[in-house]
Amino acid sequence: MLVGYSSSSEEENEAVTPQNKSCSRQFREEDDGEGDCPGRKKAKTEEQVPKTRLPLPGCLLAMFPEDADPQAEDNTHHGGRIRSFKHERGNWATYVYLPYHPEEEFRDLLEELLSVAKAHGVTLSTQEEFHLSLSQTVVLRHHWIQPFTQSLRAGLVHCKRFVCSAGRLRVYCNAERTRTFLGMEAYTGHAHLLNLVQAIDRTMTEFRLATFYKDPSFHVSLAWCVGDMTEQMEECMKKLQSVVDEHEDGPFQLRLDCAELRCRTGNKMFRFPLEQ
Repeated sequence: MLVGYSSSSEEENEAVTPQNKSCSRQFREEDDGEGDCPGRKKAKTEEQVPKTRLPLPGCLLAMFPEDADPQAEDNTHHGGRIRSFKHERGNWATYVYLPYHPEEEFRDLLEELLSVAKAHGVTLSTQEEFHLSLSQTVVLRHHWIQPFTQSLRAGLVHCKRFVCSAGRLRVYCNAERTRTFLGMEAYTGHAHLLNLVQAIDRTMTEFRLATFYKDPSFHVSLAWCVGDMTEQMEECMKKLQSVVDEHEDGPFQLRLDCAELRCRTGNKMFRFPLEQ
């Protein structure tokens, strides 16, 4: 609760004499047309002089161009990616996921996969972070963030941590067909993952947001490219999978330690540890 405290200057202002108080009122209400306060006479003089606005400095005009569209975005600033929904002030893109912390062996494998894809005419970009999604990306209003995360925490309170593994490569494309992904699908821990999705979906339903896919393919996205490149990617999938299966130390297995869920909403990130 905010409480207003009067300052010493406010106390002094309250102690002005009636004459000063009258003059002070006329300073604030210059349109009344009464009294002989010096401030009023000055206002009359100013009215006789035509008022002209000084031009704004060029640096300020450049900061607020009149023709600029506040919703327009330059896709070159983020690799040509296109938003699935228009950015609006107060709307926060939100999703829930399990983080994956890659080791050096994984990064070496990923570089080899990108090289093979490029040799087949597909240039992929590495994901900025690696995770397994447990929700669709939805839009939260700012004032929903606290009750939304509280609902998530309550729903996940009895969920236990577990380990899942991934190793089979698959191609994914978003609903808008604006991005194609190379992902590694999980083949263990499916029941535990579905249990988490059910808890998250209850919160989504509570806030009338989209729930997760009916028959989800749980995966960690490794790399992406702009546009629908599904057909081109499928042509080289056998070669890409052989890179994984014929790894120098045997078939590569991505091991995901599912000890903590995270929810990212805009530039905020919330953690939800699972029970041991």
